[in-house]
Amino acid sequence: MVVLGASADLVRKTCSFQSAVIVNNERWEEGMGSSLRVGVSALGTDRDGVVVMTCDMPAVSPEHLRKLTRTGETTASSYSGRRGVPAYFPREMFGQLLELHGDAGARELLKDARVVELVDGELDVDTLEDLARARELYG
Repeated sequence: MVVLGASADLVRKTCSFQSAVIVNNERWEEGMGSSLRVGVSALGTDRDGVVVMTCDMPAVSPEHLRKLTRTGETTASSYSGRRGVPAYFPREMFGQLLELHGDAGARELLKDARVVELVDGELDVDTLEDLARARELYG
C-alpha cells in the first residue's frame, strides 16, 4: 500500500506502482501522522502487522524489512543513534497508529521498541546532493 499526499497527481503519472494499492491522503498538510492514519485505516484489521516506511531511503533492503517483522513486536530501524522508520508495528498497535497527529509520525511509539541496525539509514533523498550520494553508494 502506498499513501500519497502532496503532488499525488504528479507521482501517480510518473511512478510505476505495479500491484500496490494507492491511497490518497487529502489531509497531508497535517503531517506524517495523517498519512499513517490513512494507511492503517485502508489496511484494515485482518493483518498481523504493518511495516511503515518512507519512499526516500535507499539503504532499505528487502532483507532489512524481513528482519523488522521477524520479532512480531514493534521494531524500529536504528541509525545515527536514533530509532525510526522503516518500522514494524503488530496489529495490537493499530489503535495507537490511528490516533497519531502532527509531523512526528510514530516517533513516540518507537522510543522503547526493539531495533534492527540499518547501515546508512540516515541517508534520505531530499536534495540533489542526497541523490548524488545515494547513486555513489547504491548505483
